[in-house]
Amino acid sequence: MSEYKRSGVATLPLAVAMSVLTLFCTVAATAQEETVSVDDAFKIGVSDVLTISVWKNPELSAQVPVRPDGKIALPLVGEVQAAGLTPDQLRQELNVQFASFVTAPTISVVVNEINSMQVYIVGEVSRPGSYAIIQPTRLMQALAMAGGLSEYADKSDVLILRQQGSAEQRIIVSVRGITNGKKMGDNILLEPGDTIVVP
Repeated sequence: MSEYKRSGVATLPLAVAMSVLTLFCTVAATAQEETVSVDDAFKIGVSDVLTISVWKNPELSAQVPVRPDGKIALPLVGEVQAAGLTPDQLRQELNVQFASFVTAPTISVVVNEINSMQVYIVGEVSRPGSYAIIQPTRLMQALAMAGGLSEYADKSDVLILRQQGSAEQRIIVSVRGITNGKKMGDNILLEPGDTIVVP
């Protein structure tokens, strides 16, 4: 009986330690595999973060940001245009680029962070800030992401600032008109870079 107790006391800390180690490894693996789900039409933009994997060649794989010039830098192939391409288009281009160095390369392109498709919401909302729009997003959806309007918000004159080339477009919409059904056209489709100002 005493031997059983001693054995139990001795092995319990080891069992706990093994459980903690297993949990830590699982969490670490999950963190490394964290990705963003995007549809086939998503186009890579400046400041997005990508993981480029070359099968059986881990030394050629890398996690890279898209630079302001729209390019990424990778071992062997150097600089490659990424902005404006879908992940699949970039994968095909990298297959061609790496073919000069690797026999029958198999490339994967994974989007880790989307930083290029942001809208900015300021003023009388619950949570002002920047919000990623990785799918078509209308004004009311964006305001919902920001927690909705505050009780002091002017619901008739919400301003959307949109950059059109070198000029800035100012669009005034009525949230009140959208919610009462009188101005449903004001629930416009947002574009990356839009700033929504709620007075």
